[in-house]
Amino acid sequence: MPPTHVVRGSALAVAALLTLAACGSDSASSASAGGSGDGHYPLTLENCGDDVTFTAEPERVVLLKSASVPYLQDLGVLGSNVIARAGAYPEDYYDAGTLAALGGVPLLTDKTDTGGHLQISQEVVIGQEPDLVIGEAQNLTRDTLTSVGIPLVEEPGLCGDGLADPGFDDVYSQMDFYGKVFDREGEAADAVTELKKRLATVEAKADGSRARTAAVLYPTVGGGVTYAYGSRSMADPQLEAAGFTNVFGDVDERVFEVTLEKLIGLDPDVLILLYSDGDADEVAASITGLPGAEKLAAVKNGDVMPQLFNFTEPPSPLAIDGLERIEERFGQAE
Repeated sequence: MPPTHVVRGSALAVAALLTLAACGSDSASSASAGGSGDGHYPLTLENCGDDVTFTAEPERVVLLKSASVPYLQDLGVLGSNVIARAGAYPEDYYDAGTLAALGGVPLLTDKTDTGGHLQISQEVVIGQEPDLVIGEAQNLTRDTLTSVGIPLVEEPGLCGDGLADPGFDDVYSQMDFYGKVFDREGEAADAVTELKKRLATVEAKADGSRARTAAVLYPTVGGGVTYAYGSRSMADPQLEAAGFTNVFGDVDERVFEVTLEKLIGLDPDVLILLYSDGDADEVAASITGLPGAEKLAAVKNGDVMPQLFNFTEPPSPLAIDGLERIEERFGQAE
């Protein structure tokens, strides 16, 4: 993906904040060392290959990415346990209830670079005195935060090399994960049941439909590299559930550069164009306006669909929302 640029605070200021946060976290740990009293905490869970320990239910959560929002809303903790957020939270992702809950969470900054990567200083985040940070930034890593007693959780699909074989089961397991973190396991089980029903409904509609191919791309608006999603991305099982064959399904990578010539050679019936924010028409034009793009069947037939990034990546309840949107646009087309 495009390079990340992050605004960094001065070393002295950060060092001072780290020292203060470390002192505060020691006190907090001592106060909660006995756990919650009901046997649920202390709790240690694996995330991105590391153990993360919670001594009590997180009540001062800071979000640095939007992917966890639907999980937290389904569990009923978005409006009560999240004290601050940073980054982009496009309204099209959310229903009225989620938007209302998000509206009550102060926004620290929505500044991102051209690749959609968050620009925020360590001082701002640590100054919130969080007991959990969800989402990693280049200058706010697990090591940085755990060194001052602040646990960090990242979506598994965004960890390191991502997931080897992502699928909807990863959505369910992450809902279970957050259910354990916030001691809302019953709510998590109910949410998973509903998500499975929605997936089954789309798969039933796609069953027996005519064979079609598709590609999921991330174009650079204004000119530049176009990226495609292979078998290690959530795009692959999402297309399969909608009744499509991913033309890049034989590529054992999550995301990679692709040329227009390669795309023309594969000539998918449908193009799904992911983007982080901005104008959907400009995203479509970044592909349809390329010299030679008129040779693509998807362009000739108008079967090009811009889709906000989290409706496909990483695995989350929004991927099922995105699947439903794909089915609504292209389902049972003859």
